[in-house]
Amino acid sequence: MDTDAIIPARYLHTSDPAELAKHCMEDADPRFVGQVQHGDIIVGGRNFGCGSSREHAPIAIKAAGVSCVIAASFARIFFRNALNVGLPILESPEAARRIEAGDVVEVFLGEGLIRNMTRGEEYNAAPLPEFMQRIVDCGGIINYVRQRIGDRG
Repeated sequence: MDTDAIIPARYLHTSDPAELAKHCMEDADPRFVGQVQHGDIIVGGRNFGCGSSREHAPIAIKAAGVSCVIAASFARIFFRNALNVGLPILESPEAARRIEAGDVVEVFLGEGLIRNMTRGEEYNAAPLPEFMQRIVDCGGIINYVRQRIGDRG
């Protein structure tokens, strides 16, 4: 899934999260925005988020209400952009292969554990390093830096 499929280039005139969310996955799945529920998880394949280096893609996903993206692998720039905007992500080829649309899934980011409640299965993912997890917990790099500066003030 490339960044143009996540948020089509014709909507890059804005960086407003709410506006981007309205068009998230529009070309890949026109029903996505109408069906996504707050807290849903996207499961993708290899090199998720490849293409443009735009941060609009993870912003659109997060603003649409998605709580986490699990993929077999991520494009490196998408990986970092996701963390920078506070979108939790986990790499797990097994989870990406086994989870199907509609499965109920629980994610334990700190442990790198993914539970598929529908199938009664667990999958492992490399947990984020502690400093990256703190960035996600703060809601992104800007909030993280603000907190760090405030802690020193």
